[in-house]
Amino acid sequence: MASDTSTLPRTELLPAAPAAVPSLAERARADGVRFLLALFVDLTGKPCAKLVPVEAADELEHEGVGFAGYAVGAIGQQPCDPDLIAIPDTGSYTPLPWVREGLALVHCDPHVEGRAWHFAPRVILKKLLAEAKARQLELFAGAEVEYFLVNRAADGTLAPADGKDVEARPCYDARGLTRMYDHLTGISAAMNALGWGNYANDHEDANGQFEQNFAYADALTTADRVITARYLISVLAEQRGMTATFMPKPFADRTGSGMHLHLSLWRDGESLFPDAEDARGFGLSELAYRFLGGILDHAPGLQAVLAPTVNSYKRTGATSTRSGATWSPRRASYGGNDRTHFVRIPDHHRIELRGGDGSANPYLALAAALAAGLDGIARQADPGAPGADGILRPELPPTLLHAVEALGADPVVTAGLDAAGPGVAEYFAALKREEFFDWHGTVGSWEHDRYLTAF
Repeated sequence: MASDTSTLPRTELLPAAPAAVPSLAERARADGVRFLLALFVDLTGKPCAKLVPVEAADELEHEGVGFAGYAVGAIGQQPCDPDLIAIPDTGSYTPLPWVREGLALVHCDPHVEGRAWHFAPRVILKKLLAEAKARQLELFAGAEVEYFLVNRAADGTLAPADGKDVEARPCYDARGLTRMYDHLTGISAAMNALGWGNYANDHEDANGQFEQNFAYADALTTADRVITARYLISVLAEQRGMTATFMPKPFADRTGSGMHLHLSLWRDGESLFPDAEDARGFGLSELAYRFLGGILDHAPGLQAVLAPTVNSYKRTGATSTRSGATWSPRRASYGGNDRTHFVRIPDHHRIELRGGDGSANPYLALAAALAAGLDGIARQADPGAPGADGILRPELPPTLLHAVEALGADPVVTAGLDAAGPGVAEYFAALKREEFFDWHGTVGSWEHDRYLTAF
């Protein structure tokens, strides 16, 4: 029999008070965690951390933990500057018993003198996401993490860690997958235990190359997971005597590693990309096309962020590989389910940005892409017709130096990098320009072979 609530005291009709959110220390102790990696990345994507015992978890949560910022690396500080204080985002708490029993990780936002540090990549992405939210837009993203498993000889030469992985076209090879079964299934089990939804693990197009996929999420969560996945893959490979590298092009004659980003915009739990009446035939909304148009318009400047190393342009500039395809775009074009384009449209739910590679900082890559896409929406950018029939767009930058020059000439992408505070884009460009000239100043075997007795 149903009870008559009208006869109950008024206090019993009040909603129950929300349950208290467990503290970082409580969550850690419940999971048997003894140490926490308080982690953030610099502008290059280098993971920086301190190992904090669970006994100090409350202090970490409420006060953060300090770092000498200049020692961190590329994060906009000099030796004379005040400490960076890493403040954890407790929602990113991630147990990692597969790495070490009793270990967990928490992503942090660096602060300086009480304010979020505007050179910190996670802070930059959060600022862009806030700008999108002000327009009632939320960015969701998926990321394809490709990498090589290699061994490095005493003379510095690289070879696939699996010595039997020698086929000319090894992509999807069942035998190669099986030989790396322990590594791949270890990563997959960890991803699924963390709730990431690992749905596929495959041998990629090059010898020694693999990809492990997980479900899409809001952009900040996906960027955090890319950083965590790289860390997890690297340390578990190391435990098995291998090196995992996300270097874009470790072998001159083989396909390079991308980091393709699948992007969509949402509002109130609903995707804004599908439109069944799309006259262009891809099932996308006009908003999606404007977002896509912005990305295409800013592609040259974006490449400095999506492909931020000298080695990146050995991948996008490749003309051939042992397998017969490079799988990397050369022009800022778009098309349907066609992997030769800068932007692919796999279906009506998303677009796939294929210009990025394994060296990209996921926070910066997503922030820059979002800035470009929002600009496209604001300007009502038209991407034109797909493929060769579309707007004739320039080829992508051939070198890192060209990409840095394109970045400097693009006020939208630079404003995206400067979203949390000024000077980041200029600082980033100077780092990358220095990197290019540092490489250019070296003398290698190619020059010896070409010039030693040529004159």
